[in-house]
Amino acid sequence: MQVRLPKRTFAEALGMLERIIPGRASNPALTHLRFEVAEGGLRLQGSNGELDLELVVPAEVEGEAVRLVPGQLIGQVVRNLPGELVELGLEEGQLTIESGSFATRLTTADPAEFPPLAFEAETVARLPARELGRALARVRYAASGEDYRAIFRGVQLELHPTRLRSVASDGFRLALYDLELALDAERKFVVPARSVDEIVRVLERTEGEVALGLLGGHLTLAAEGFRMAAALMEGEFPDYERVIPPEFALEAEIDATALKDSLKRVKVLADRNNHRVDLVFEDGRLEVVAEGDYGRGVERLEVDARGEAQMVLAYNAEYLEGALGPIAGKARLRFSGAASPSVIQDAEDGGYLAVVVPLRV
Repeated sequence: MQVRLPKRTFAEALGMLERIIPGRASNPALTHLRFEVAEGGLRLQGSNGELDLELVVPAEVEGEAVRLVPGQLIGQVVRNLPGELVELGLEEGQLTIESGSFATRLTTADPAEFPPLAFEAETVARLPARELGRALARVRYAASGEDYRAIFRGVQLELHPTRLRSVASDGFRLALYDLELALDAERKFVVPARSVDEIVRVLERTEGEVALGLLGGHLTLAAEGFRMAAALMEGEFPDYERVIPPEFALEAEIDATALKDSLKRVKVLADRNNHRVDLVFEDGRLEVVAEGDYGRGVERLEVDARGEAQMVLAYNAEYLEGALGPIAGKARLRFSGAASPSVIQDAEDGGYLAVVVPLRV
């Protein structure tokens, strides 16, 4: 067996797998990647028991081989190679690696110890890979990081005949994104947020369409060059649409970047416990205000406001920044009252919507 490929290509693929392969596991085989040499290149597989990933790396190959290679170790070795080309071989069960003036051997293991991966599933939908990645990335911030939040530790994907919807919430804020597509499907499932992070990384570098499948509690994704399988969470989100107010007393449009920058400046002076900032609307003007033990900060911003002449709303600055994060242009802010949920939308991309609950003061 002989393999030749560019170091950069190899290192990028190993970097994706390293994020999934655990440093320690009850099954030692999971700390390895499955290394298969076949016609056309390398087939690399890794798993942490919840997320499986297979990457196909183009390479010049001679012969065939299948072995298990220490996952974290091979990534470190390849990133530090001195040459631009990597040559791989297999001698007496050891993987040889040569590049420039450097050469080493890594001990390999029997591939029979590697668990079967859940890639084979019936396709339920096909959609643009990067669009799916964007739909997941735009809402991921709102998922909970607390174990006790159960289902809210995931991102819900909803397949409808005319759209794909991604939803995330931690019980205090909500983010959803609608992608208009003809899917001819009706499904709901929740993907763990940690798996979503890795799915987005893979989709960002994928051209064309990705096929989604469902099999035995797993979501599968497949496109040219990769296959993934993510274990799904049990259950689905409660009726989140009921927290979106149907009517609004005040609406305003503002440059999202200007408001995010203002929040960063002003929140430095906010109370350390609740990170409170106030949005003060008065006669078509907006003041962003924060006050804490060390002083008070105020910034005035231009805003296009319609509705009630005066309104003061208090927020956790971190939550408000998170809701504004995915918006690059104009943000549309919609308020139904100081004690009711507020809605933030992308004025230029109607698919994104966030709900933030004001602080009780």
